[in-house]
Amino acid sequence: MEPTPETTDLSAYLAADDVIDHHDPLVAETAALLAEDTGSLHEYAQAAYEYVRDAVPHSFDSGDPRVTWRASDVLEQRNGICYAKSHALTALLRARGIPAGLCYQRLTADDGSDPALHGLVALRLPGTDRWSRLDARGNKPGVDAGFSLDVEQLAFPVRPQLGECDYPTVYAAPLPQVVESLRAAPSSARIVLLTELP
Repeated sequence: MEPTPETTDLSAYLAADDVIDHHDPLVAETAALLAEDTGSLHEYAQAAYEYVRDAVPHSFDSGDPRVTWRASDVLEQRNGICYAKSHALTALLRARGIPAGLCYQRLTADDGSDPALHGLVALRLPGTDRWSRLDARGNKPGVDAGFSLDVEQLAFPVRPQLGECDYPTVYAAPLPQVVESLRAAPSSARIVLLTELP
């Protein structure tokens, strides 16, 4: 599937806001630390991806009841679900001038029940004309997502026969409904996941 940006204006994919708050000192400091051991933007992008994937546990895996939605909070509290982790990775990429946005998948249980929207990140390295999707959800038995800009290595390949699908749009900002579902949740166990794109 070819990710499709919602706008051709790349500055939209570098902007900061209340959710993708890469102007926050903690985000900037984390980005600077990750950049110290990298020699190129490609290496930095991989380091940022692996940091969010591995050093920030997924709340459903860890059982952490705290709910994060702002990138800086995800990095500070070291927890979040897929949406929140995508916000953090997007912020870290933008902090170093790498255009990045948000993508979504519709996933289900193995019998096609319990549909839920899953959050991903798409980036476009400067000097290229291709967007690549990454899944920073976090690995566990049965889930092996990795950094690859050529062949996708997502946590969950879609199963169309179960009603699953990839949404191609790369959004410059998180969907308002996604942010609201996180902000309204009293705990991670009570987050109301969207079932499809509005």
